[in-house]
Amino acid sequence: MKVLIDTSVLSLAFRKQSDKEVDLRIIKEIIELIREFRAVIIGPIRQEILSGLADEKKFEVIKEKLEILEDSKITTEMYEEAARMSNVCRKQGIQGSSIDFLICAFSSMNNISIFTLDKDFDHYAKIIPIKLHKVRTEFLD
Repeated sequence: MKVLIDTSVLSLAFRKQSDKEVDLRIIKEIIELIREFRAVIIGPIRQEILSGLADEKKFEVIKEKLEILEDSKITTEMYEEAARMSNVCRKQGIQGSSIDFLICAFSSMNNISIFTLDKDFDHYAKIIPIKLHKVRTEFLD
């Protein structure tokens, strides 16, 4: 199954080296998903990652690294589904960003799991049909 890599996960991967074991497991998982040709990204996630980079050199370095991931197409129906999902969640008292719900709609409509560190997706998953990707057990050692 393909896996949509969320901004939170990519941000962690592009930070300066970390000694935290949890961070290293996540980075190993991203590398493995890329090697398996299972990693997917959408334009809004690419934009979020690059928008946080004020330094032009760092912007270019991250932009080049992201080129390994091709943007998957977002359709009008996905935007409409994102709005529907937002409305369903709001009725249940759960708020979220437009991009979060676009990620959910893209994921749901393509049967793709979401690899995220954003806990908001745990709340969405209780209400709307999305799958969340978990780091494989071999990376938990």
